[in-house]
Amino acid sequence: MFPSRVSPPRPSRFLPLLLAAAALALAAACSRQPEPAATGTPAPGPDAARAPAPAAPAVDALGEVTASMEKFLAARSFHAVMTVEGSQPMQNEMDFVAPDRYRMIMPVGTQVIIGDTMYMEMHGQQTKVPIPEGTVSQWRDPMKIRENRSGLSAEFLGEEDLAGQRARRYRVRHTQPEPGEFLYWIDREGRPLQLQHSGETANGGPYTMTLAYSRFNDPTITIESP
Repeated sequence: MFPSRVSPPRPSRFLPLLLAAAALALAAACSRQPEPAATGTPAPGPDAARAPAPAAPAVDALGEVTASMEKFLAARSFHAVMTVEGSQPMQNEMDFVAPDRYRMIMPVGTQVIIGDTMYMEMHGQQTKVPIPEGTVSQWRDPMKIRENRSGLSAEFLGEEDLAGQRARRYRVRHTQPEPGEFLYWIDREGRPLQLQHSGETANGGPYTMTLAYSRFNDPTITIESP
């Protein structure tokens, strides 16, 4: 997830999630009418009453969303791309390697964080600076999922193709740490695939931020100090 310093102006603090994972496969039961018995009794006509087909199992949207967030927090590594469209468009990329290594590729330069040290590159100049202890762990779970679950709700919106794979789409609403909502896609492995949020900047201009996740648990992602 992206720290606040690379987020668009005045985004919700929930945006860095991404959150997020893949959906549980819910298959509706298919029933077949039994063949009529070979007796002298004529088979029922087409207008005869038929037993209703079993109802499809209900979708536990909130359970699927929170399960995907837990998978996100347990990931050993991932790649993310944040795209902002609006009056201040931008695109940043980020790699993560557990437990505390980040690499952020930004227009001003590449920033590397290892533990409580940030290696900042700004317009060709590099600086090594300490960051407050515990900052990185807060980035991994800015919403404190377990503590704030009571303020979370989700609505399943159906399946669609996204990034070359089948995904399940949800609308997620939250009341903590502040009210808001976003769209959330989960892949077949129960992991977050994409998160999208729309809002307004501090100047009142509209923006749409999209976080796309990939390469979960990829051992080829490595992050070393510059």
